[in-house]
Amino acid sequence: MRILVADDDRSGAAILAAWLERRGLDPRVVNDGADALRIIQSEERLGMAILDWEMPGVDGPALCRAIRQRPERASMYVVLLTARDARADIVAGLDAGADDYLTKPFDPEELRARVDVGIRVVSLQDKLAEQVVELQGALSKVKQLSGLLPICCYCKRIRGDQNYWQQVEMYITEHSGARFSHGICPSCADKVMAELT
Repeated sequence: MRILVADDDRSGAAILAAWLERRGLDPRVVNDGADALRIIQSEERLGMAILDWEMPGVDGPALCRAIRQRPERASMYVVLLTARDARADIVAGLDAGADDYLTKPFDPEELRARVDVGIRVVSLQDKLAEQVVELQGALSKVKQLSGLLPICCYCKRIRGDQNYWQQVEMYITEHSGARFSHGICPSCADKVMAELT
């Protein structure tokens, strides 16, 4: 998984990137918020971001808001990793769109557990998105009437797959899910009334 690491502390960012690489992840490191914003706007494969709060250009909460405003980033998991540990900061960071909040100096085992949660959440969201696409494709096939429909020019019945003639509404219901209610149009009503009198 590609992970954006944005931190103006170059040595801290390098240590975090090396740690992520050892875990088989693909970190992309930047040292200011403006570069992070450019990557958020252009990099397609990002699954997670670990962001510092205070950076030149754009701060962590502003990056969180930018991520949440982009529909294609809806499933990105965002961790704010910062020295700010006041309760108001934690609330503000989460309100800005962070999924998790971790304070520096961080415990490596706690970071591992939180990154694992992020990977699990992103993986589940990706699988869900794939299933939605599959279901939409299946639904469009179910609801689609395709090919030529052989219809009797006298009784208006349709010949189905088993060479069985059935009413138009039954055929359409079976192949599209549409349902019908029946009534009588004015010209047919006049015709029926004339036959009854």
